[in-house]
Amino acid sequence: QVHLVESGGGLVQAGGSLRLSCAASGRTISSYGMGWFRQAPGKEREFVASISWSGGSTGYADSAKGRFTVSRDNAKNTVYLQMNSLKPEDTAVYYCAADAVGFGYRESVRYDYWGQGTQVTVSS
Repeated sequence: QVHLVESGGGLVQAGGSLRLSCAASGRTISSYGMGWFRQAPGKEREFVASISWSGGSTGYADSAKGRFTVSRDNAKNTVYLQMNSLKPEDTAVYYCAADAVGFGYRESVRYDYWGQGTQVTVSS
């Protein structure tokens, strides 16, 4: 069982930055693909970014490309999402997820474990 806890969310002005962390416990995530998703009020959960087990492959939603960077530190059992140039439309609850296959998928249904989420609010 993998337990995931997100942190680093908060209130930031448009144009600002935040770094989200996803700390895992219960099992090492070094063989897991990891994903970041978000859900805004009244909207479906959507893919933001993913990273393969080795960190050698990453993927981003079009809305995140050029502004967000996903990374991982397997020694710390932690995955990060650096978010720059934030916009009000980035406001959402951000979730991290772990995929046992290790690929780092875009589809939420492929993930086996989920965190509880962290709120990101971007003011205009």
